[in-house]
Amino acid sequence: MPLKIKVYSDYVCPFCFLAEEPLKEAVKGKDVEIEWMPFELRPFPNETLRFEGDYLQTTWKQSVYPMAERLGVDIVLPNVSPQPYTHLAFEGFQYAKEKGKASVYNDRMLRAFFQEEKNIGDIAVLTELAAEIGLEQDEFKHILETRKYKEVHQKALEHAYNEAEIQAVPTFIIGDTKTAGILSKEKLEKIIEDELEKQKQDEFPEGLVCGVDGFC
Repeated sequence: MPLKIKVYSDYVCPFCFLAEEPLKEAVKGKDVEIEWMPFELRPFPNETLRFEGDYLQTTWKQSVYPMAERLGVDIVLPNVSPQPYTHLAFEGFQYAKEKGKASVYNDRMLRAFFQEEKNIGDIAVLTELAAEIGLEQDEFKHILETRKYKEVHQKALEHAYNEAEIQAVPTFIIGDTKTAGILSKEKLEKIIEDELEKQKQDEFPEGLVCGVDGFC
């Protein structure tokens, strides 16, 4: 049985984008199943961050760009101000998930924002991106305009906030191990290998015996 890996992330979190690369490397050749889980850092009506803000500029200069260079990932602080809300992108994710395109959709949203500076809070932009990955354009636009997946997305958020008790992203739940923040390929591999070994042990049918009465 594949090892379950849940990754909680938000499309406007640069560390969520950067965390993709070591994860991709760490899972190669391993019997795992990755599930992307929605999380909104600043859900409506909370104010979102602005491109011009000193806090954002400083964070990127001190943390994001050095990490991106270390990982060999191209990234740019998007000139989209204020940052978009991500509920519509996540409602589109639920549709993409139904169509078997969750992973490719997730990656496309992150790259669109952090490499192409696209406003992923805009329905027209989201529809164009969805079409690029093979989703039916008119149907996708319709589900966003009618908010068809609003309730599904809200349930996903309730799970993240209240059941999984996610406090920051990216957060990984790998088997029974929960850890937050970007992890190196080596650290991820170690956790995955430990959890796979634990899973094998849990599957072993220990304690089977035969009694003196001849019944087994």
